[in-house]
This record gives sequence, C-alpha cells and structure tokens, in this order.
Amino acid sequence: MRIAPRPGAITLRDGTNTVRMLPLSVFIIALNEADRLPLVLEALGDLSDDVVVVDSGSDDGTQDVARRYGARVIEHAFPGYGQQKRFAETQCRHPWLFNLDADEVISPALRTEIAKLFANGGPKADAYEIAIHEVFPGEDEPHPLGYALAPVRLYRSDKGSYNPSPVHDRVDLLPGTKVARLRGRIRHVSVRSLGHQLEKLNVYTDAQVRDLEARGIRVTTLRVFLEFPGAFLKAYFGRRHCLRGIYGFMTAMNFAFYRYLRVAKALERRRLREKGIEPQ
Repeated sequence: MRIAPRPGAITLRDGTNTVRMLPLSVFIIALNEADRLPLVLEALGDLSDDVVVVDSGSDDGTQDVARRYGARVIEHAFPGYGQQKRFAETQCRHPWLFNLDADEVISPALRTEIAKLFANGGPKADAYEIAIHEVFPGEDEPHPLGYALAPVRLYRSDKGSYNPSPVHDRVDLLPGTKVARLRGRIRHVSVRSLGHQLEKLNVYTDAQVRDLEARGIRVTTLRVFLEFPGAFLKAYFGRRHCLRGIYGFMTAMNFAFYRYLRVAKALERRRLREKGIEPQ
C-alpha cells in the first residue's frame, strides 16, 4: 500500500532528480498533553511525513490536537515508559526513528540539521545523541550554562530499540553501532508548575519502587537520612539549578523530595511485608 505523504513534509532529490520523502518517522507517547503538544508538533514543521502519537487514555483532547497537526493517533494502554516507546517504534513506517516526549520542543537549528543529515548520501552514523535542556516556567530559552542530558533520540530502527524497562527510557544499541552527536538542541518544557511536578514525581516513584522490587534491589535504611540532602546538592550544584535563581532552588527541593520519597516508599513496603501486610 502506498502511504500518502504528510502535507508539506521535507523532500529530497536523488541523483536522478526524483523527489522522495525523508525516510524518517517521529514518535511521541502522550497522556493529557493538549496544552504542550502543539508546541512540539509546530516545531517539527514538515520534518517528517510520518508523525505517530501513541496516546494512553487522554481525556483533555490530546488526540484531536495531534490529528489537527497531521499525526497518526494510536490508542494503547500504558504498560511503562520503555514498553510504550517500544510499541510506538513498531507503529512507525520509516527506517529512521526520531523520538520526542510530549513536552520536548526541537529548535529550528536542530530541525535543519536533521534534514541536512539525509542529503548527500544520508547520515554517516547509525544513531545520534541530542542535548535536552530543561526550560522552567517563565523562561523562553534554557539557561546557556544549564545542565543538559544527551541521550540517543535519532537512530536506525535496525540498530537499536528502546529498553523495555517500565521506568527507564533509553535506546539500547547493537554492538558496533556508530554514534555521533548533533549540535542542535531540544527544549524540555517539563514543569507546568511546582505542584504539577510533585504530582508527576509522586506517581513516578510508585513505578520506580515496583521496578526496584522486581529487580531484587534492596534499599538500605541509612539512605532515608542521606537521600534528601544528597539529592538536593546533586540538583542544585551538580545539575546547576543554582544558576536559575529562586525557581532553581525550589525545583532542586522538589527533586530532593522525589528522591527521598522513592527511598521512603521502598522502606515502607518492605516494613509492611515483614509484618505480613501486603502494600497497597
């Protein structure tokens, strides 16, 4: 079956002057992201004719937003972060995959850089790392000296796939895969508010604790005393939240509480089981 191209998608011309679409699919997993998803899809522009949004039960109109921007929407119950992204990979039509979260906005420079990769014979590497910079409420751009992660987000589907972990979403690459890094960046608009951040992290700690139990990892009692101050120092100085003023201090406190809560919940569950009570 011939797939109709997404209107306006970037095209290339090969040596025979034949117009072809970029062999690139973009996939996004989403839940109640109607407010942030337009930023993500607008920034993509015409980069791909195959944008896939895998939705896990949104009730805020996320699905309609995605369709308005020409994305294919696929409903799929959420089994965990890694598993959901693996499912999304299988829904893509092209050999190259580009993953974004529903709160990640690519820069115009990154969009242009990715498009240029496929010119003149195609990408030279098999996978590409991309810097992801967090943007706090009230900021238009990330701090120039702010902390950034640089995971693999653009890769050949025959060279890698997301790890099926329920809490960790990273691409596992085959041995010998050639990896390069792009200069463009992604803006991570992850915090709607401090309250929203705590709600999100509270739910995430439940999944993390279950994952620790499944892997047989035992949390020591000493960590309940050390986790909060250690995590605060990691966020405030190690991740350079100290550069972001009072809001950086507050988000570092949230990060520290999240890390403490994960340890506390793990100890609570173990204590209940030792008393013959099954944790809720």
